[in-house]
Amino acid sequence: MTSLVVAAIQMRSGTDPKANIVTMEELARDAASRGATYIQTPEMTGCLMRDKAALMASLKSGTDDPVVAAASNLASELGVWFHLGSTPIDAGDGMAANRAFVFSPDGALVTTYDKIHMFDVDLDNGESWRESATYRPGKRAVTVEIADARFGLAICYDIRFPQLFRAQALAGAQVLTGPAAFTRQTGEAHWHVLQRARAIENGAFVISAAQGGKHEDGRETYGHSLVVDPWGQILAEADGDEPGIVLAEIDPAESARARAKVPNLKNARDFQIEDATPSTVAKVAL
Repeated sequence: MTSLVVAAIQMRSGTDPKANIVTMEELARDAASRGATYIQTPEMTGCLMRDKAALMASLKSGTDDPVVAAASNLASELGVWFHLGSTPIDAGDGMAANRAFVFSPDGALVTTYDKIHMFDVDLDNGESWRESATYRPGKRAVTVEIADARFGLAICYDIRFPQLFRAQALAGAQVLTGPAAFTRQTGEAHWHVLQRARAIENGAFVISAAQGGKHEDGRETYGHSLVVDPWGQILAEADGDEPGIVLAEIDPAESARARAKVPNLKNARDFQIEDATPSTVAKVAL
């Protein structure tokens, strides 16, 4: 197994997919010119729009979506594995899918993944989100072979559900992914801890391209796209929330070495939860 150069593209997507495509293309070409053979874009690369009616009116199916087409063209033009972190896709019945796409270096679609966990939260300072009002959650976890390594696919809020990443690691994933549009307040509190925790507990690389800055629709995202190694060390990180790219060379074999040192995937044991409060169990004899 050989090492590969990976790139995480940081964006500040607006409401116009055409403008976002231009940014994606510029940054992807820059990453490829610097040696990247796997390029990942953030969650909602194609469009960040809070107005559901306007969003739904603009959406296409996966095969007709211009952002998806542009990603496929970039993969073949640059000869790279291209991971469109996600873009909104018409899922029918008035709902959208928050969908990732992976393209091989010839531009062929290899797989898709629909975000499973919906960001339905009530944060401090009145910030509230109900992703499930617009997006239909996915039902399948996905791993895929990319450049002789197995990658696990996830999106943003999924990072808070360790069981998803554990299942991918047990299925052989050496590289985990979490393209995101983290809010500023959740990012400042939890972004680095969550990314490093998923890497450490699974002995896997984590690559997470992020949205960053103040967006056209009024939201503010955290940025700090990063690549983490299987020991939890940050190999590369964007400096703040400005658009750009981060690059790192990774050796997927490091995953096996980390798991050999701390074999928690192998040492995990099944257990039962027992309620030991006095009202539910007999008194223990002294």
